[in-house]
Amino acid sequence: MRYEYDDIVLGSSLEAVIFAFNKRYPIFFSELQRPFRFDYFDSGVDLSFLKLPNNFKKTLVTFEGEKVIGICKELLWERLLFLMSLNGDVPTASLCTSIRRDANKISCFNEYSKIAEVNFNRLHDYTKKNRNGNLICYDWIAFNSGGKHDIDFIGTDDNFVRDIWFYPSDRICGNTKVKDACAVSYISKTFIDEFDFSQTMARFKVINEMKCRGMKGLLSSYGPNGKPKHYDFKTSTISRNIGTELVDVSARQILQLKHASLRYQKYLRHL
Repeated sequence: MRYEYDDIVLGSSLEAVIFAFNKRYPIFFSELQRPFRFDYFDSGVDLSFLKLPNNFKKTLVTFEGEKVIGICKELLWERLLFLMSLNGDVPTASLCTSIRRDANKISCFNEYSKIAEVNFNRLHDYTKKNRNGNLICYDWIAFNSGGKHDIDFIGTDDNFVRDIWFYPSDRICGNTKVKDACAVSYISKTFIDEFDFSQTMARFKVINEMKCRGMKGLLSSYGPNGKPKHYDFKTSTISRNIGTELVDVSARQILQLKHASLRYQKYLRHL
């Protein structure tokens, strides 16, 4: 397929998708850059004009008290891409696995052959990663013992394991009380391969932060003095994902999205 456009957007981050939606530019990408699973808007943000839940509120249990959050940014990302796809503004969708860029042309390929050639006058590139020199690491940790508790979030003052998110385990089918964890770290490219900043050390630090706040594993027995004894936490590493900086969506961008959504009412009215 051959396409001709004045402007195109390259990339699939939330920042790229918002820009393409507001400008009504076609968007091309070779990989999906979903927003972080636990990246939320403030509770007062209203996205009802996109038929997303209005004034959605969720309360997280933390050691500093209750933390009120709004709708997940991932839902906005999905809704915008969905509307753009219906409007024909995501020509290659997720079929493209690699992109080759020339002067005023990009070529899109799947695993076997070229599937599209796009000529343009202006390219808006959102694929440049880690512009501030730091990497955001998401370490996913499984709790094999000691995963039943009420805490949803722990924040620290260290860039290494700054945030710890607890969530109902995806490894167990159904509604479970067992929670796994995701540790969010901000690590310089210089130190990313050092053991002190590895997945193993992230897992150890998560356990240490939990113990420092009085969290304990399963009850094992009682001592001679009647005090309870607890098993240690048993954990294992699931995976580590490297991301880019989180995207702050400003009130101005929300207002721009609201105006841009008027062009998609023929789809929104059916949602």
